Amino acid sequence: MNDLLKIAASLGHDPIKRGMPPVEKWTPQFCGQMDLLIRRDGIWVHEGRPITRPQLVQLFASVLKREGDDYFLVTPVEKLHIQVEDVPFIINRLDIEGEGSSQTLMVTTNLGELFALGSTHPLSFHPYRDEILAPYSVVRRNLMARFSRTAWFDLANLAICDEKSEQWGVYSDNIFFPLPSVDG
Repeated sequence: MNDLLKIAASLGHDPIKRGMPPVEKWTPQFCGQMDLLIRRDGIWVHEGRPITRPQLVQLFASVLKREGDDYFLVTPVEKLHIQVEDVPFIINRLDIEGEGSSQTLMVTTNLGELFALGSTHPLSFHPYRDEILAPYSVVRRNLMARFSRTAWFDLANLAICDEKSEQWGVYSDNIFFPLPSVDG
């Protein structure tokens, strides 16, 4: 395990130690729509007002489930549909352990989840606001996070040209992730 993951676990930021509910195993009955929106800037809004208690947002995030393009808050007996403008999480920090092709890129979300980009959490690029390709990664259970502008610039500053593929990209956890080309 990487040093940053060990530190995060010791501080209580390990989802496994935190006891993330097994929402992927729950198949509750649909109960309707909840007036909850996760805005594209990562702010969670209930009944038109931002939720200001981080613990409440973390609780909701722990029972968040994605099915296709739809998002739900689930318990063993209830399933409520919510709205998500883009993705539920924002990657707002990028740290580097090691160097070169053996480096590991550690990312932290706006809710404090820490993970390494790699096979379990791959880097991918998708259209954002139909204008540009933005970097995203799987956080957990089919839930994605988009890199903030600052984290995206940090990622781009690490780009190197891979000798084998002659593509620009970044290495993390011994995997080369190509960056999209500027000319499309």
